[in-house]
Amino acid sequence: MNRYRLFAQYVFPSVVAFALSGIYAIVDGFFVGHSMGDAGLSAINIAFPVVSLMQSIGTGIGMGGAVLWTVRKGTGDEEAAGKYVRATLLLLIAASAAVTAGVFPFTGAILKMFGAEGEIFRLGREYLNVIVLGAGFQILATGIVPIIRNNGSSFFALAVMVSGFLSNIFLDYLFVWVFEMGTEGAAAATILGQMVTTVLSVIYLFVRRLPVFGPMSGFGRMAGNIGKIGIAPFGLTLSPMISLMLINRFSMSEGGAEAVACYACIAYALTIVQVLMQGVGDGSQPLMSRYYGKGRYSQVKEIRRMAYVSALVLAAVCNGILFFARERLGYLFGASESTRLMVAEVLPVFLVGLIFYAFSRITTSGFYATEKNVYSYFCVYAEPLLLLALLFVLPLLWGQTGVWWSVVFSQVLTAGLALVLKTREDQEGRRQAGRPAED
Repeated sequence: MNRYRLFAQYVFPSVVAFALSGIYAIVDGFFVGHSMGDAGLSAINIAFPVVSLMQSIGTGIGMGGAVLWTVRKGTGDEEAAGKYVRATLLLLIAASAAVTAGVFPFTGAILKMFGAEGEIFRLGREYLNVIVLGAGFQILATGIVPIIRNNGSSFFALAVMVSGFLSNIFLDYLFVWVFEMGTEGAAAATILGQMVTTVLSVIYLFVRRLPVFGPMSGFGRMAGNIGKIGIAPFGLTLSPMISLMLINRFSMSEGGAEAVACYACIAYALTIVQVLMQGVGDGSQPLMSRYYGKGRYSQVKEIRRMAYVSALVLAAVCNGILFFARERLGYLFGASESTRLMVAEVLPVFLVGLIFYAFSRITTSGFYATEKNVYSYFCVYAEPLLLLALLFVLPLLWGQTGVWWSVVFSQVLTAGLALVLKTREDQEGRRQAGRPAED
């Protein structure tokens, strides 16, 4: 098969699926914002990092297991590959139980830590309580889909996500607008939508006869290996929400509730663009892992080059769309007139960082697809750490404007780090191939 066609066969469904997951994140905000105004929108925005944590846990475990399954299949060790499927499913179930039991008693304390108070706290807690009770569906849905994608069924992975997405929209309309169930209704719609994805994904595992049953010797070692790979995609999924949490916290101090509502609108829009970048990276991951397992390193690099071009083109197109739509973005979420004007003024600042974000995300995906775990850790976790450091400095100089620019500068610095690590990896590859590194 033509390499470009093969790349598109994997990446296109992944990008669409991740785009839907990004829209998934804003559907609740759309319905609640139009129903309850700035308070409801801000409440869901402040609570959403917990939702992202659940999805990140599922993604980390699922991607870690899927990468190792694909690499082991590439080496021809089918028995070891099958064990990684079973270990992944067992870890997803265990994580689901642990998150529900460990988070539910502390939803109020978590929201207060994020800066919620008054009406925003009350609405946020109503939303979060329901979300945490359904954590299992969030984790299983996001964790099984990477296995489906790595089995060569990218279009089916897209189909199960579309099914959950459409269910969520219908139920949000029903619960929030028709029955006026508020943030609790929005949370219930999200959980039931993820349940649809989970059920269809489990059916796929059995219909396609994936190795879900069999011996489990060496589970502890396999769980550790999954964790080593999964730390990067876990952080990759969670880092935008860590940024969201930090920006909300500092915005509440510098700009108040209006600044939080403004960033809610911006964050929802940026989430879609960011998950598109992740869609390119994770869509190309099965190919990179397969070629890496077979020792075909030149093809790994070729796939990564195609991923860079795709992600940068997507970032440029999204930049243009968001820039010209900036004055209408606030209307989409039912924001007040003052919040809408703030969104139009502030959004261009965030668009500066998207090209840098695209580069660092593809670089990171390439690292964990080929088991360059330490490099992927640096790329993933540098951004929130740099953001936190900048937030302690720039707002002192520029107030709320400093909060906004902290995000951009952290993305630029992370892209620089990713470039340094990629250059070092390329030099190591040339030395291993017996060729001197170029200056």
